[in-house]
Amino acid sequence: MDLLGKALMDYYRGQAPEALWSHGSLGDDEEVPVSYFFRGHPQMPPLEQKALEHCRGKVLDIGCGAGSHSLYLQEQGLACLGLDHSPLAIDVARQRGVHETACENILDFRVGDFDTLLLLMNGIGIAGDLAGLRALLKHLAGLLRPGGQILLDSTDIIYMFEADEDGGVWVPGSVSYYGEVTYRWSYGKQEGESFPWLFVDFRTLEEEAALAGLEAELLETGAHFDYLARLSRPAYENRA
Repeated sequence: MDLLGKALMDYYRGQAPEALWSHGSLGDDEEVPVSYFFRGHPQMPPLEQKALEHCRGKVLDIGCGAGSHSLYLQEQGLACLGLDHSPLAIDVARQRGVHETACENILDFRVGDFDTLLLLMNGIGIAGDLAGLRALLKHLAGLLRPGGQILLDSTDIIYMFEADEDGGVWVPGSVSYYGEVTYRWSYGKQEGESFPWLFVDFRTLEEEAALAGLEAELLETGAHFDYLARLSRPAYENRA
């Protein structure tokens, strides 16, 4: 059930959208304004703006949604392909003017040779868990040209857990890493299925990136445990 895509399409068509809610396993239920997915560059958070400044060459916008980032990059003269697994989101992105799109799961997408892979709005969360992150980074590295980069933002959600007197943090035993959570969408009276999502701290990201042959760089930190990172594929690789 493509509830997010339906909400995007309803908004784009000028219909009064129902309330779109995100329900998290940590009790972080939140109403999400659909208009947020249609924001222009001035309304984007500073980390997103900074990420767009760092884009170069041929760009793959992974999880492009309604296409706001792709549209901005096109305006800057960059070749950008917007990718999303939601058919309705891709339809909206196309109608808004995104020139190149693909409706596909990123793990099934194998057309490589990109200079920049863009995963914003915690797009790396599609990995689901740490095991999925390792597989995803290895796949993404194969889509990059030598010297290419992955730009992503995420959040260290350790602040959401209670600390004991010794400074340790209590994490539910049902997960292997505290950043592994689940979400589901609800839109109007419709309820979506739960899906896994990952928030990864930079140190863990750096370790997993190294296993995929990528070098991690912390570009900027945000106001609330969020950060922007670049993962780079070496320009010259030892294939011995």
